[in-house]
Amino acid sequence: MSGQSGDEAAKPKRDPLKLALWGVAGIGVAAVVYIIAQASQNPQQASDLKKLARGEMSKLTFPAEATVPPANSFVDASGAPVRIADFQGQVAVVNLWATWCAPCVIEMPTLAKLAASYEGKPVKVVTISIDRPADEEKARAFIAKHAPLAFYHDPKMALPFAFTPPAAGMPTTVIYGADGRERARLSGDADWSSAEAKAVIDKVLAGG
Repeated sequence: MSGQSGDEAAKPKRDPLKLALWGVAGIGVAAVVYIIAQASQNPQQASDLKKLARGEMSKLTFPAEATVPPANSFVDASGAPVRIADFQGQVAVVNLWATWCAPCVIEMPTLAKLAASYEGKPVKVVTISIDRPADEEKARAFIAKHAPLAFYHDPKMALPFAFTPPAAGMPTTVIYGADGRERARLSGDADWSSAEAKAVIDKVLAGG
């Protein structure tokens, strides 16, 4: 017994408080390294995109932080629930529109042309109607005239308010990178078949 007591006395005692502090310090260093790494990449990406905010894309705005899309679901043409996050892995051009919105109706053919120009590439143009349930058939018929766009509907009209920040009006178009995070948005109508629009999509597609 006395021998064991001697061995134990010879061992240095570990201070639990010091160990905890070292652990916290390690986590803090890792967090700082991560933040520095992010800061070295994101500002350049945002800067490259901002340079493309001209012409038809002059109204583009850019998030202070690359936020994820709302968790709210909407429905596809068959009535199955869909979320914006379901399109992660490709560039998603999400357009909120309604049949009562004249600028929405005007720009829709250009969104159809944009979708057609990227067929076969990881780009998805997602046009979501926020029409009332009573106007669903009207919205379906309108989208049917603008292939290759598919019909999506938010019958609860809740999605515009779920974005961060909320959509400012109709139409609103939000562009997500393949990582599922917002890269840019545009409030109001635009010619999405323009060279300026394609330059923005190409940049996001390339990882910008």
